[in-house]
Amino acid sequence: METAFDQVGPYVKQQMQRDHTGHNFDHIERVVNNAQSILVNESRANALIVLTAAYMHDLIDDKLVDDPGKQTAIVKSKLQEWNYSGAHIDAILEIIEHMSFSKNLEHHYELSVEGQIVQDADRLDAIGAIGIARAFYYGGHFGERMYDPKIKPREELTVEQYRTPTTIVNHFYEKLLRIKNSLNTDTAREMARVRQKVMQDFLAEFKVEWGN
Repeated sequence: METAFDQVGPYVKQQMQRDHTGHNFDHIERVVNNAQSILVNESRANALIVLTAAYMHDLIDDKLVDDPGKQTAIVKSKLQEWNYSGAHIDAILEIIEHMSFSKNLEHHYELSVEGQIVQDADRLDAIGAIGIARAFYYGGHFGERMYDPKIKPREELTVEQYRTPTTIVNHFYEKLLRIKNSLNTDTAREMARVRQKVMQDFLAEFKVEWGN
């Protein structure tokens, strides 16, 4: 029985179309595109697992849904409906349950090669010009302050602290500027090089214009 991968994208698009936090289907498509770019140099990875997880990775994110456990059960049911094998379903769920930045703050999960690719693809979309726009879009949605030079970035974060943000600019120092050195694949690290410089230049100019 053939796996119905072609139904994954339309389903995710329908689920994410009302998002206003920077995690809408535009983000999903960029993550999928990043994953495809990385896959070119990672022939040992299973592309079906990678691309399905890339599409579905935000459907159970605890900052986006009220009941991640319930959403995980729904995702599993959809994958079964689309004739994914049990092994593939387990692999996909393992990735999307353990790849996020917050999940790895207090415990570093060893991801499969497929999981490493999806994690890199997602993290790449959090940095560079798009990353800057998404950070302010997300922070603005939740009413966060842009910047306060008196509030310093935190060096180490627990999950609870991560969910209690200070300012949007501090988010760059607490997370976004650290992403480049946390990436798993050579392809992603090369893609991140220019994006890192874009963020550094932006922050320097931002502080000049702020007067700090």
